[in-house]
Amino acid sequence: MGTPTIVNMHEAKTKLSELGRRVWEGEEIVIARAGEPYLDLVPHRSTRQDRTPGRWAGRLWIAEDFDETDAETIAAFEGAQQEESG
Repeated sequence: MGTPTIVNMHEAKTKLSELGRRVWEGEEIVIARAGEPYLDLVPHRSTRQDRTPGRWAGRLWIAEDFDETDAETIAAFEGAQQEESG
């Protein structure tokens, strides 16, 4: 890609449709604020991928005591330790 086209914020507001079309055609456009690059105008690309159940089968291990939390850890999260020492 070449050097991006830089447009000021006011121009971007008045020509948004045109700028959007140009971006979809592959042009790089940067919107400037007070003469400094502020935003990159980019086309929306869906990044969502369909989930495939079982992709982690056999690659993930969870300890048997995963759901068990000792009283000291619970007390620490609930602030009991701070109250006792403070």
